Amino acid sequence: MEQTYFRKGFGLKKELRPLIDAEYQSALVERVRSRGYTDSFGDVTVRLAQEFGFCYGVDRAVDYAYETVHKFPDKRIFLVGEIIHNPHVNTRMTEMGISFIYPDAEGLFDFSGLTPEDVVILPAFGVTLHDFDELREIGCVLVDTTCGSVLHVWKRVENYAKDGFTAVIHGKYTHEESRATASQVNKHEGGKYLIVRDMDEAMLVCDYIAGRPGHLSRQAFLDHFRVKASEGFDPDVDLARVGVANQTTMLAKESMAIGMKIHEAMRRRTTGRSAPSARPRRSARTRWPT
Repeated sequence: MEQTYFRKGFGLKKELRPLIDAEYQSALVERVRSRGYTDSFGDVTVRLAQEFGFCYGVDRAVDYAYETVHKFPDKRIFLVGEIIHNPHVNTRMTEMGISFIYPDAEGLFDFSGLTPEDVVILPAFGVTLHDFDELREIGCVLVDTTCGSVLHVWKRVENYAKDGFTAVIHGKYTHEESRATASQVNKHEGGKYLIVRDMDEAMLVCDYIAGRPGHLSRQAFLDHFRVKASEGFDPDVDLARVGVANQTTMLAKESMAIGMKIHEAMRRRTTGRSAPSARPRRSARTRWPT
């Protein structure tokens, strides 16, 4: 049977390296980096961030897109959403003949125009379980560039659902990665998720958990998080056991701070008093990212 799912590329990286380097490497950037990330040009001083450029996951995704074009020169090639949110990269994808499938206003993709003869690239953000299953059902060739860091979060969220914990995800509920991450709870019956955008929104959850004065009513909570929570979400039941995860493009420091606040709220709910200021040990009711 012909292989239709690829996750480790096609062995063309060495062959295509000169082309990719020519399009994404900069002699000017390398010069500044080699001089301690600071260089002067006349009376202008340029300082380069030490962490500058694409992360490993993006490098890998771009490499796989180039390999796909060279591997399947006679097939239609589609990309679900954008491989990363970078105008230059996406322009190059278009120039290479890759067609983009964009979601509608509700974040849903229409794959009705695809056939088993087509090739579909999954972005570094990943896709939802529903979208992946639909693409597999169509039978098209799938090239999966989902970042390894994202897959690590997916496994954590899946385990939360398996063990009866609600996944509280720090991310943007409209973002492809957060939607894909949240969908992992559906691998287990009764899996639940809740997506919070920032500390302010996380505090709405914390106040509800801890029962602090002035917290949202149950209905107000449901109204606020209606499109950011799993179907049938019940805060009085589903916030009793929670695990913390994040969209990997959010600031890790903020994600950990949100996790701390949620843990403190859980302790207050259990003991009726505030948690100590130092980071608490993991408990049976709150799980931390690892």
